[in-house]
Amino acid sequence: MKTSDTPYNRRSFLRTAASATAITAASYSRVLGANERAGIGFIGYGLIAKTHIATFRKIPETDIVAVSDCHAKRLSEGVEASGGKAAAYGDFRKLLDDKAVDAVIVATPDHWHALMTMMACAAGKDVYVEKPLTLFVREGEWMQAVATRTKRVVQVGTQQRSGEHYKNARELIRNGHIGAITSVRMECVRNVFPGFGSPPDGPAPSELDWEMWLGPAPGRKYNSNRGLYHFRWFWDTSGGQMTNLGAHQLDIIDWCLGLDGLKSVASAGGRYALRDNGETPDTQDAIFDFGKFSAAFAMREAARGERSRYGLVFYGTRGSLGIDRKGFQVTADTDLPPFNQIPGVKEGHPTGGPTATPLNGEPRFRTEPVEDLTGDATAQYLAHARNFLDCIRSRATPASDLASAQRTAVACHLANLSLRLGRSLRWDASARTVPNDAEAQAMLVRPWRAPWDRELKSLEIVDA
Repeated sequence: MKTSDTPYNRRSFLRTAASATAITAASYSRVLGANERAGIGFIGYGLIAKTHIATFRKIPETDIVAVSDCHAKRLSEGVEASGGKAAAYGDFRKLLDDKAVDAVIVATPDHWHALMTMMACAAGKDVYVEKPLTLFVREGEWMQAVATRTKRVVQVGTQQRSGEHYKNARELIRNGHIGAITSVRMECVRNVFPGFGSPPDGPAPSELDWEMWLGPAPGRKYNSNRGLYHFRWFWDTSGGQMTNLGAHQLDIIDWCLGLDGLKSVASAGGRYALRDNGETPDTQDAIFDFGKFSAAFAMREAARGERSRYGLVFYGTRGSLGIDRKGFQVTADTDLPPFNQIPGVKEGHPTGGPTATPLNGEPRFRTEPVEDLTGDATAQYLAHARNFLDCIRSRATPASDLASAQRTAVACHLANLSLRLGRSLRWDASARTVPNDAEAQAMLVRPWRAPWDRELKSLEIVDA
C-alpha cells in the first residue's frame, strides 16, 4: 500500500496540548508491570535490525510482537528472524496503532529516525532509535520536545556506553589517571576503491515501496545506490561516515568529557577518489574546539594506510588511553624533566643555552599502564537493550539519552556543514545558533516532503 493511501489513526492526545501528556509514567507502569513481558515492535529490517532482533530474543521478558518494513522480502525475513509469530506491517503507522506494542525499535535509514521516533512517542510507545540521531540539527531539538511532552523513554543506539570495559575506561579518564585531557583523536579508515559503481536510475523492485522508503526525504527516482545500505553516501538521507562512525566516537568523548563546550568546527575533504555516484566525502578531516580540549576526526574511504591500533585515543598530561569495542590500553608518558626534552640538549647547546638535568636509576612514568581486553560487542548490544527495558519499567533516564545524542549529532552536522560550505563554523551552544553566518544557520533545518511535513504540525513543533 502506498503512503498516500493510508490515513494515520492519530491518538486523541495529539489533538490538544492538555491531552498530549495523558500517558504518564504512572499510567504506563500500570500497563507494563515489573513482572510483565514487554511487547517490542521493530521498524526496519536491515543489517542493524538483524543484530537487534537476535539481541532482544535473548531477553526472556520480551516478546517481538510486530515488524514493519516497506520492503516485502525484508519484512518476511524480519518476521522469520523474530520467531515467526510477529505481526507484519508494510506501513509502520499500523505498527504504531498496534496495542500489543509497548516499545519500538527504529532501525531505518537515517532520514526516518527523527520522524518515526516522534510519531512513536506520540502513539504512547517508548523508543530505541538507532544512531545517528538525526539528519539535521533541528530534528534533535524537536525529538527532545516531543519525548518530554509525551513522557516517553528514548534510548539511542550508541551501545558502547553499556560496555563494561568502556565504563572502566571512562572511570580512569574522569578520575585523572591519564591527567588533564588536552586532545582526542578519532580515525575511521578503509580502502573501498574504486567505489560502489554508478547504476542508472530505473524502476524500483516490485517488493519495495519506494515512496514510503523516501518518506520525508526529497523525491528522487529510484537508484539502487540510493536505496538499501548505500543510502549512507547521499546527503538527502545521511551524513556519510561523519554521522555513521564518527557519531560513535564523538558519543564516547561526550560521555567521558562532555561536548557541551563546543566552540567551533573546521572540516575539509571531498569525494576525491571513489568513482561512483555517491555524494558524501571519501576523505574528511575535522577539528573540533571544545574550549578545554580539541578533538580531531580523520576518515579515509579510499586509502587505508597504516592503521592505528585504536580508532579513538584520549591524550592527557600523564599518558594516553586508546579504546575500541575489544578493549583499551593506557600508555604512560615517561616522566622526563622539561629541559631534557629540548632538541640538542643531550649533545649540549652553546654557552647560555638550556642544560639537561642529570637522571639516576630506572625511567619513571607519569601514570600506571593498564590493558583491558575484555570487550565484547555482542555483550554491549545485550546490556544496552536491557538498560532500555529497565528504563521502560523504572522511567529512569537511559544510558544513551536524547540530550547526549543531540550534542553528538550537532558536532557531526556542523563538521559536514563546514566541509560543504568550505569554512570554519562557530557554535553558540546556549542559543543553538551559528553566529553571524546566515547561510550556515539556514542549513540547520531542512524541509520535509509532503505529506510527512504535516506530521510536524500534528506534533506541535512550533519552529518547523
